[in-house]
Amino acid sequence: MDNTTYWIWWVLGIIHILPLFIGSNHLIHSITPQSPIQCNQTICTLQNSYGTWNDRKNCYALNVTYPTTEEQLRLAVSYVVQNNLTAKIVTKFSHTIPKLSCPQQNNNHAYFISTEKYDTEIQIDATNLTVTVDSGVKLRQLIDEVEKNGFSLVAAPYWEGVTIGGVISTGSHGSSWWGKGGAFHDHVFGISIIVPGSKSEGYAKVLRLESHDPLFNAAKVSLGVLGAISKVKLSLEHRFKRSIAFNFTDDNDIENVYIEHAKKYEFADITWYPSRHTAVYRYDVRVPLDAAGDGVYDFIGFQANEILVSQSVRAAEKLLENTGNTEGKCLTASATLGYKKLTANGLKNNGLIFTGYPVIGYQGKMQTSGSCLYSTRIDTSCAWDPRIKGLSFYESTAIFPASKFGDFINDVKKLRDINPQNFCGIDNYNGILIRYIKASEAYLGQSEDSVVIDFNYYRANDQFTPRLNQDVWEELEQIAFFKYGAKPHWAKNRNLAISNVQHKYPKFNLFIEAKNQMDTQNVFSGDWSDEILYGKELVKFDGCALEGQCICSEDRHCSPQKGYYCSHGLVYKEARVCRSSSTFVYPDSL
Repeated sequence: MDNTTYWIWWVLGIIHILPLFIGSNHLIHSITPQSPIQCNQTICTLQNSYGTWNDRKNCYALNVTYPTTEEQLRLAVSYVVQNNLTAKIVTKFSHTIPKLSCPQQNNNHAYFISTEKYDTEIQIDATNLTVTVDSGVKLRQLIDEVEKNGFSLVAAPYWEGVTIGGVISTGSHGSSWWGKGGAFHDHVFGISIIVPGSKSEGYAKVLRLESHDPLFNAAKVSLGVLGAISKVKLSLEHRFKRSIAFNFTDDNDIENVYIEHAKKYEFADITWYPSRHTAVYRYDVRVPLDAAGDGVYDFIGFQANEILVSQSVRAAEKLLENTGNTEGKCLTASATLGYKKLTANGLKNNGLIFTGYPVIGYQGKMQTSGSCLYSTRIDTSCAWDPRIKGLSFYESTAIFPASKFGDFINDVKKLRDINPQNFCGIDNYNGILIRYIKASEAYLGQSEDSVVIDFNYYRANDQFTPRLNQDVWEELEQIAFFKYGAKPHWAKNRNLAISNVQHKYPKFNLFIEAKNQMDTQNVFSGDWSDEILYGKELVKFDGCALEGQCICSEDRHCSPQKGYYCSHGLVYKEARVCRSSSTFVYPDSL
């Protein structure tokens, strides 16, 4: 590459990380997240926080109601049942990637019930170390309240832009094999859920479920199909502090040390940047409450960005994609990783800047991030806000039995080693995040100690435009979900990840039995949730493989008009992927 081209891509790399440097003390205005439901005189439309569902189709309902109390929520369900309607519960943030919150679209009888304004009650029981909250309470709101009163939540997702009902419905988690583990639902003591009832019951009734109830383990991860969660009772611990340090090192030994890492550190995780041959080990333990430090983990990816810079980052990545410039992506990946190392990926010793390891702070400030949601800096927003036309990406999540994860890592390394530059696309974001979930009694939880991976990657505005190195990401997904039988995260994946998911959960039939008992009229069913529950076959159409709506078996499922054809995998030969003609290998058989 000549010097001129090098400096062009160097500048693009700086643009890519520029949001990480920019700050402002202006307390004027920012672009706060809008309500996911927008209505006109005839219809209401639901969007997720990215502004686009996996199938790129809209989600509609006739109307929406905003209950503010449990009784109003019960009356909303009663109205739906009495009038033979269907409904879906929608939260304030709507951060699911698939359409779990979308009701059936083949009729004109669907309603949205929003918990956006049902968020006032937080009752702490200091004697029994529990807290009971309305389902619409925001995670940050709950964390701040319990910390203020001298307590901590032990487990919570890394992203705070969720509500308590949403976290329960989707099986969201942090990272830990210690104690009750990193899954939020395994720290739940009780769930109140409103389900359809008979006429004598007012067409809707409140079930108060606790651990001894046979329906409790179904409701702990409900997918929103059992009823409307009204209240959740969670366990608390006395307030505690954590000490965090990140070790940026080589990735030679991940497959051999991931189990011991989780056993040694209570809140362990690993972030793997395959193209950079780098692993970042999180050394994260509790320390005494009187340990010096008032640190914060303000994860870089969840910080507010200047809108103009977010748009520039998107334009730069689009240019790299459209010109097929893998080397340019690798330069931005190196710049991004370098800055993350310099700034400890958002750890701040005094709440303002990073001055060195370890960073010690209260649990409420170290577990969960999302400052972009509350930014007061002028002209800023979360980088993926669809109104600013900034970042647009997919996220895939796979959950492995711990015993199989090392073999998966070895396969990914084999795929990476064919051409490490092919992996720069995910290293532009956050590489592969590796976390830990303990075995759970929840029917749709994990039946054994498990390891979770998350990775983000570019998404074109046009659904028929392939991604750069499209085949690599498809093969990685198929290695995970089909070769090693990984389970999906219910709120993060593309359709192919849910293929045959019913056979991956030993207690799946018990969940279906609970659904049939709690929602006898299928009031809370939806087209996408029915695909999960009843295993509808993926429908194939032109271009369907490009966004995970199917797995290709013919060239037309890819994008032959743009030079992408259906081929076999390079490491996992059974995989069927869309590969560019410039690297095309014709499959032995299809």
